[in-house]
Amino acid sequence: MNQTLKLLTILFAALVISCGGKQENKKEGFSYEKKEATEKVTKKAETISASKRVDLSNKGIGPISSLNLPAEIDKTMAAHGADVYKKMCAACHRTDKKFIGPAPTGILERRTPEWIMNIILNPEEMTQKDPLAKELLIEFNGSPMANQNLSEEDARAVLEYFRTLN
Repeated sequence: MNQTLKLLTILFAALVISCGGKQENKKEGFSYEKKEATEKVTKKAETISASKRVDLSNKGIGPISSLNLPAEIDKTMAAHGADVYKKMCAACHRTDKKFIGPAPTGILERRTPEWIMNIILNPEEMTQKDPLAKELLIEFNGSPMANQNLSEEDARAVLEYFRTLN
């Protein structure tokens, strides 16, 4: 038994010595693939998701081409917009976090009022023709925004409600 233990110890020591201790100094040569892979990772890290990207020039595609928002929020209209939002939009949107669709909090810092109204009123055409709406569709796993057939007045009220979420 004592001799077997000595033999196992010697074999283990030989194994440790033979496997460790040697280091090969490898010099990296020129490799186009490695550089390309690094560039792809860098570009990917720099891209901003469509839901967080700021685009204050795109007015979207639909019936609203111009909209001026007063400086002061209309509290009555915003309350009506909150009701419409809860009934028609809350199934897919959470006010402060990503869900099936993007969160509306701070949306007016990233989108024009016209774009917001047009995506509410005309979601099918927007997701087919508007580049930003297409990217949002991809970002949210191909879940298209449902057309709730809101009137312009209801859509405007929802937009006023969004102004209170900032």
